[in-house]
Amino acid sequence: MVCPIRRRTVFAILAIAMTPLVGLTGIATAGEPTDQLKRHVDEVVKVLQSPELQKEQKAEERRVAVRKVAEQIFDFEETAKRSLGRHWQSRTPAERQEFVKLFTELLEHAYISKIDQYHGEKIAYGAETIEGDQATVKTRIVTPKGSEIPIDYRMRRADKGWLVYDVIIEGVSLVSNYRTQFNKVIQTGSYEDLVQKLRARAFSAPEQPAGRKG
Repeated sequence: MVCPIRRRTVFAILAIAMTPLVGLTGIATAGEPTDQLKRHVDEVVKVLQSPELQKEQKAEERRVAVRKVAEQIFDFEETAKRSLGRHWQSRTPAERQEFVKLFTELLEHAYISKIDQYHGEKIAYGAETIEGDQATVKTRIVTPKGSEIPIDYRMRRADKGWLVYDVIIEGVSLVSNYRTQFNKVIQTGSYEDLVQKLRARAFSAPEQPAGRKG
């Protein structure tokens, strides 16, 4: 069974901006997607290392600042669309809009609200691959105890640059995991049941493979 603290740590890195990433290391085979990813990570580090925002009474202000950075690098609509899978096509424009809103709130509640729980993680950037309008940026998170957690960011080219739409942590895809959960609810119940569960934030983050401790 994976240590709960470790699981929360790696998934807090979901939005890059959702955990304090300190002591960034060099970039290998850097390109535009990696450059944009790193730039936003640097913005988060600046927020989290701000002496003013580190004050206990500034917790909510700190989270708001982190959320703004996440919105600049993450394509929450694309992530929501892929997570809903084939059921997206049968939804009305109003239903899609509501789903994206609820899904984004689910992610924010699961990850951004926990940014104060993490300290000392470092990130190392690895190889970058680009195929047309799709890219993958490989990274490794180094925990304070020295263990490494491989994390791949899947990105797509949009009007405002490269945006993250999926995160693969130790081989576990955020999108695939939620798609499996959402599809099960719809198949055993209805889309309306899914919406109700989203409102209640009744979904968990993907579990990590057993056998590795942070």
